[in-house]
Amino acid sequence: MTRNQARPHPSRRALLGGATLTALAAATGTGTANAATTTSPPATWPTEFPLPDGFLPEGIAIGRKPYAYMGSRANGAIFRTDLRTGRGRILFAGAAGLVAVGMKLDHDGLLYVAGNTGVARTHDSRTGNVVATHQLSEATGHFINDVTLLGDRAWFTDSRAAALYAVSRGRSGTVRTLPLTGDWVQLPDVNNANGIVGAPDGHSLIVVKSTPGELYKVNTRTGHATRITLVGAPNVVNGDGLHRIGRTLYVVQNRLNVISVFHLDRTSTTATLTGSITDPRFDVPTTAARYANRLYLVNARFTTPQLPETTFTGVAVPI
Repeated sequence: MTRNQARPHPSRRALLGGATLTALAAATGTGTANAATTTSPPATWPTEFPLPDGFLPEGIAIGRKPYAYMGSRANGAIFRTDLRTGRGRILFAGAAGLVAVGMKLDHDGLLYVAGNTGVARTHDSRTGNVVATHQLSEATGHFINDVTLLGDRAWFTDSRAAALYAVSRGRSGTVRTLPLTGDWVQLPDVNNANGIVGAPDGHSLIVVKSTPGELYKVNTRTGHATRITLVGAPNVVNGDGLHRIGRTLYVVQNRLNVISVFHLDRTSTTATLTGSITDPRFDVPTTAARYANRLYLVNARFTTPQLPETTFTGVAVPI
């Protein structure tokens, strides 16, 4: 794993200290902590683990316990891996026509899954059973891509339409459509909105626009999107999954095989590049989830033939 620092060069101690402070802030409710501890896992915990051949992974979710849930673009299956051993099993077998891309695990054990073709699903993370299916949009002309949890709702992006969708958290969620306005300009025939995460203020959202590679802060009441000014980076092209700890924002740039690390200002309208994380094991990583002081990612391998025999892995990098 290689960590590159943007100019001006903060010391390694400063980077690690900042990570510790933001992790502590997350743990006290001002960030997005999803792990019970911020300490290092034992060295015996694997930093790479296999997924089923032909699985076509893209999303990953981790809660307070050391289990990763990963979804399949092939048939909507969900695979659960024990982070302590690297061993896993199919939790939900999926079915023809289903897709599982972005995923988030709630504190009550419900797993929210973006389903691509206009739908989202809620699964019981213990059994894998489908609890609810939410029709967010028409099936054609839409790509329900990623999800985050903020307040009392799960928020989903649509890569092919200028809208977000909010589903009430719980077993019988209602759906709200939030059109994107303000600085947002929807581009035709490309993936627009992709990764999504709550902003540090606790009531706004940050969305990455994969093409041409921009970040936006979105008002969840009005849908007004303000383009975030990038300092130290011209863009975040191929931006996919987002993860935030305090004011530190991690942007997974899939086909570039890099995680760009930004510091958000007080209003989350400026993001300054502080470094990047690369690893020779990256093979088009898409989304990231945190446990303790590691980010776990799945390699979607978009540049490799997506065949039934194609192998896939999940990997972990320190933060």
